[in-house]
Amino acid sequence: MGIKIICKNQRAGHDFFIEDKYECGIALQGTEVKSLRLGKGMINEAFVTFDSNGEAWLQNSTIPHYEFGNINNHPETRKRKLLLKREEIHQIEKKMATKGFTVIPLALYFKDSLVKCEIALAKGKKLYDKRDTTAKRDVERKIRQGQFE
Repeated sequence: MGIKIICKNQRAGHDFFIEDKYECGIALQGTEVKSLRLGKGMINEAFVTFDSNGEAWLQNSTIPHYEFGNINNHPETRKRKLLLKREEIHQIEKKMATKGFTVIPLALYFKDSLVKCEIALAKGKKLYDKRDTTAKRDVERKIRQGQFE
């Protein structure tokens, strides 16, 4: 069946240096899945935290209410549990503690019939890093267009 992308974090590549990527499942309620099937959901301001029990949580992500739901609809911005293997969680926590990284979501998508979240170990960019990245992208674009010959 393949992959159907629900939403992407457009600002991730601009605001962060992406180091490692991980694919994980996400624990959702029924009306959340129905809302995601309609292509709704936002992860632009979302981030991942780890609690003392060794569990990963996606926070500040928004999945709007399902239009045809009833009064038992889900809260829009609740924290959602990410389903990662224990070894992956320990590996991510170790890198976060030693190098000053953060974990951000990159995309929400359906893989076959399951909702998956792609998260990344990332380091924040400074303003001068953002300008440098933009300048490099402009030079590469001009080279592709044949303006620097």
